Amino acid sequence: MIGAGAAPGLERNCIDEIIVGRFACREFSSVAVARRTVEQILDVARFAPSGANIQPWHVYALAGAAKDEVSASLLRAHEDARNEHTSEYKYYARDLPDPYLDRRQEFGRLFYGSLGIAQTDAEARSRQTAKNYAFFGAPVGLIVTIDRRLEVGSWLDLGMFIQNVMLAAAGRGLQSCPQETFAKYHKVLRSLLSIPAEQMVVCGISIGHAKDPTTGRLMPRADAEAFASFKGFEN
Repeated sequence: MIGAGAAPGLERNCIDEIIVGRFACREFSSVAVARRTVEQILDVARFAPSGANIQPWHVYALAGAAKDEVSASLLRAHEDARNEHTSEYKYYARDLPDPYLDRRQEFGRLFYGSLGIAQTDAEARSRQTAKNYAFFGAPVGLIVTIDRRLEVGSWLDLGMFIQNVMLAAAGRGLQSCPQETFAKYHKVLRSLLSIPAEQMVVCGISIGHAKDPTTGRLMPRADAEAFASFKGFEN
């Protein structure tokens, strides 16, 4: 089968289909995910490459009452003291150049438009953001940290590990959503999860079954020709 966006004449294999079929799920069903399944996902994800094999990741896996306690505390912080919290790292450049600014603006139009939320409606946007802290209803939530004493190269390694987590979940019929917004409330998480001082909260990941399995990717991706340069290949 040739999927949408595939290069002409090329067929996708099963790994390709898992990658292309993954999307940021923001509405999960209540169907439980067993601890053993989460262990299997992490057992596969650990084979991500890392410079000098230092494996710069740590994961706090949450479910049940423990996840609910974390969600309740994060929601209180978001509702009552959101301006008192900030992430320990910058995710976006202060002044995004094109085409990145255009893509970010397109994301806002597509995402909030799909929810019927006007981009000028700050309160509705805040309510939507709050759903992150309930892990979008997912039965499993991961909090991912990195040792703050490491350099930027280790963040590259961490990104590959996070991608492995999401693909391993997708290979088991699950969907996921990586969520940078958890980093904002690192003080809350640090207290609840006994996160040591040398660890920096990077993101959360929600994992579970999509409430609507027919939901697909909302956000477009640039074609390979837009970001890749080829030299020395035969036609």
